[in-house]
Amino acid sequence: MAVTAGRPKRVVDAPLNPPVVFASTFVGAHDTSAAGMGYGRYGNPTWQALEQAIGALEGGRALSFASGMAAAHAVLELMPPSGVIVIPENCYSGVREAVDRRASSYSWQVRRVNVADTPGVLAAAEGADMVWIESPTNPMIEVADLPTLGSNLAHDCVFVVDNTFATPLLQRPLESGADIVLHSATKLISGHSDVLLGALVARADDPRTFDALDGIRRSFGACPGPMEAYLALRGLRTLPLRLAQAQASAQVLAERLAGHKCVQRVRFPGLLSDPGHDLARRTMSGFGSLISIDLPDAKAAEAFVEGCSLWVLATSLGGVESTFERRRRWQGEHHSVPEGLVRMSVGIEHLEDLWTDIAYALDRL
Repeated sequence: MAVTAGRPKRVVDAPLNPPVVFASTFVGAHDTSAAGMGYGRYGNPTWQALEQAIGALEGGRALSFASGMAAAHAVLELMPPSGVIVIPENCYSGVREAVDRRASSYSWQVRRVNVADTPGVLAAAEGADMVWIESPTNPMIEVADLPTLGSNLAHDCVFVVDNTFATPLLQRPLESGADIVLHSATKLISGHSDVLLGALVARADDPRTFDALDGIRRSFGACPGPMEAYLALRGLRTLPLRLAQAQASAQVLAERLAGHKCVQRVRFPGLLSDPGHDLARRTMSGFGSLISIDLPDAKAAEAFVEGCSLWVLATSLGGVESTFERRRRWQGEHHSVPEGLVRMSVGIEHLEDLWTDIAYALDRL
């Protein structure tokens, strides 16, 4: 599906890949009821090809956005004034800041939860307008029980799942009862560290939610450029191969890291010792390519990062390159994240090259 979805029709001399359509204006129809692009802010054939592919992988209808945060803000527009929203305590800092800023303006009540505490999430969801779950979480790699949450949340509660870390290859939240799935397609979906792009996917049987999100994108203008959409779709074609390689390497690296005396904790659901292992094994098709490790303190974490030469210090993730950073170097990171935590995004380089680089830096500590 990653390879075939969103292709042009197979007719003689048709391009194999959808072309990049650079257009702000499209020829209109005299009949205003006729379907059409209308205007460059309302649609583009290159976006639509990407949306068909992401929607097919997630099992719903997708909309692309200028960035993951643009997609997140579109979802938050569905919240009513004085509403109640449930979010992970350890969620992506950009989402947490967006929720807190809007909460003060619209008198929202924000309930923060540990996504791994299923009874706690369900208790917090009582009377909530929206439940926003990230699984696995960024950067603590906690796993939520999406099937249980989806089957027990009230019908009038909007259930949102950020599926950026797992991708639709490892879990499909719509099948677990989610109403909206969010992706920072900047990350694993595009996979080459050259695109800013977000996506939302609504259930195919829920046109009301899809139309609401589409209307928000149209009015706010948070639409992607056609070149970004083209690059993201091109990256998506190899997602199964990239993820398989990165995930296999992450498993070995996590096991080796767990045995190093300088590492206090390895956060990776592929480890038998990880609190989320059984749940991830039961609800996901794999354990992913993101690892977080706890080193003794900020000084040790910074020395580790500086001591590596192959791994790249970068704040993004999910590319073919292996990247890492000490997350608390950002002021917006939550205080519950340990000062010595290093989030590691495993790429597709040779496993032993990656390990040699890490081991050298750890041994120097």
